[in-house]
Amino acid sequence: MENCDTCSHYIYDEEYEYYYCDMDLDEDDMARFLMGNMSACSYYQSDDEYRIVRKQM
Repeated sequence: MENCDTCSHYIYDEEYEYYYCDMDLDEDDMARFLMGNMSACSYYQSDDEYRIVRKQM
């Protein structure tokens, strides 16, 4: 199960002071996102910047 807090597409807007998903979601995906049911988000991308570095070691 993915968590939006660790997704690289989950961006904080400093002007409005809230987080939002930066992906262009279709109507069904947006409804699941707003209800908190994004257990299998196809757009999830880990925000782990050092994952590639650990592969090289």
